[in-house]
Amino acid sequence: MAGGNRTARPGCRRVTSGGRGGVRQSPGHANRQTTDGFHLLLHPREVVAIVSAPLLPADDSQQEPLDVIPVLTGWVRGSLVGIALGLLPVFAIAAWLRPYRDDGSPRTMETHLQLGLLPCNFKMMTGLPCPACGMTTSFALLIHGDPWNSMRANWVGTLLALLGLLVIPWCLISCYLGRPLFLVSIETVLVRIVVALLALMIIRWVIVLGWIWLNRG
Repeated sequence: MAGGNRTARPGCRRVTSGGRGGVRQSPGHANRQTTDGFHLLLHPREVVAIVSAPLLPADDSQQEPLDVIPVLTGWVRGSLVGIALGLLPVFAIAAWLRPYRDDGSPRTMETHLQLGLLPCNFKMMTGLPCPACGMTTSFALLIHGDPWNSMRANWVGTLLALLGLLVIPWCLISCYLGRPLFLVSIETVLVRIVVALLALMIIRWVIVLGWIWLNRG
């Protein structure tokens, strides 16, 4: 052990106390404990110092996972294409509808009657508009280039129409890229949009009912 290479043990630090400028230790002090550690029996001028273990890394379970952009599978891409193709006839029908009366004044509701649909049951029973009244009219007015009257009919419908116009290219671009454009989780964003639209519909409806009540008073 006196010659050749010597390998230090883990957790230990070898300190040489001899040499130039150092303190020489006599063989009789080989087993004496020092402030730095213990003298080696065969190497009285060297000591082993006990050092603390390195800090352990933080627990991975306590770290938040990094956001990873998902890769769209085949059926998700097909669904996005189906959504884009399904929205095209919606706006085509909105462009075909006539959201103006014979005198040229814009309608505020009941444009859906041109499609052969029944009148709003809630309005027929109560005489008051429902939260969705004016949606079809607002779509049609926006597609006809009349955003102001579209918002007058139902401004939530205007927002929904604008969202639909943005969703069409977004679906096609995301399908081409193979990942959702600007998004990390489609499900989370979809839930938030639906909840926000429902909340806005209720808020608008309450405002409309309050306005009607004030005018009747």
